[in-house]
Amino acid sequence: MLAACASVPLPRPPSQPAPVSAAPQAAEQPPATSALPPPILQARSRWTAVPWSDLPGWGQDHLHEAWNAWIKSCERPGPVFAPLCSEVRRLSLGSEQEQQDWLRARLQPYRVDALQGGSEGLLTAYFEPLLEASRRPSATFAVPLYRPPVGLAQRKPWYTRQEIDTQPQVQAELKGREIVYLADPIDALILQIQGSGRIRISEADGAQRLVRLAYAGSNEQPYKSVGRWLLDQGAVRDASWPAIKAWAAQHPARVNELLWSNPRTVFFKEEPLSDADAAWGPKGAQGVPLTPGRSIAVDPGSIPYGTPVWLASSGPSAQLHKLVLAQDTGSAIVGGVRADYFAGWGAAAAELAGRLKQPLQLWVLWPRIQ
Repeated sequence: MLAACASVPLPRPPSQPAPVSAAPQAAEQPPATSALPPPILQARSRWTAVPWSDLPGWGQDHLHEAWNAWIKSCERPGPVFAPLCSEVRRLSLGSEQEQQDWLRARLQPYRVDALQGGSEGLLTAYFEPLLEASRRPSATFAVPLYRPPVGLAQRKPWYTRQEIDTQPQVQAELKGREIVYLADPIDALILQIQGSGRIRISEADGAQRLVRLAYAGSNEQPYKSVGRWLLDQGAVRDASWPAIKAWAAQHPARVNELLWSNPRTVFFKEEPLSDADAAWGPKGAQGVPLTPGRSIAVDPGSIPYGTPVWLASSGPSAQLHKLVLAQDTGSAIVGGVRADYFAGWGAAAAELAGRLKQPLQLWVLWPRIQ
């Protein structure tokens, strides 16, 4: 889950602090009667300017939580938002009212509509799995995760998941590319679908350490949902990950059939995970670490990376009305009104990611023309 960067404005030196109130010099509210700007057309969406009062739940969000994600975006801002980053950084110490006033003064909300369709789309969620692994194969840990093979770029698409598992010549190309071994093939599939994970590795000398396996490429085969495969066969009524794992435990002879229904597989790179890194998620497509509950994956043809977005979604899994940042994408995240919500890591994040699938509305917050 992958973008370009622009120059980052230098923060004010610590010896010359500016009062927080200096950031929103433009914090006078735009006149309530001012005409709204014209629509903006993107490759896969149409943006229509709306008043701030149209945003469901506006004024009730804890904006300082989103500000941390915005500061991360300012590490690699695009050309539209780079000029605002010095103000964003100073306002990280501001009050919620100062942040809200600044947003209203500097940004204009636009409702995101599909080019063919309305303003309602789909919200799902993803997370960072935490898994146990071994550096060497054993009777318990027998499912390999691989670095990209040397010849990956020469064959597009590369071999399918089934060919990787069954053809000796393909396995020969992956020989020596193993990073770690997992115990459960379903966990390996989940990790590949999520795109990264935290791995607690048992080393050969008995030591344990925590690392991150980050996305490093794929076989470029089409993604097929194993949950949909089970539903189409009438094997389950609930296609959540807990239900999929329960079905696999009850039908061990059919696990490969399940796995091979999705020809896409992902290759990884190992990254150290310091205490500081562990406070954030993996890097998304914008190239900055993701913030749990405040980063979303989007279709970049609809919303550019680094854009602040007001998200509204109500359903049985979550009630969400909040400011988020568009910092990632994914192969299944396609369309004008489509988002994947980064839930974080751990059991609660896994539970939300496994079940969240509900209606969505989005409003991009775009700089006003000064």
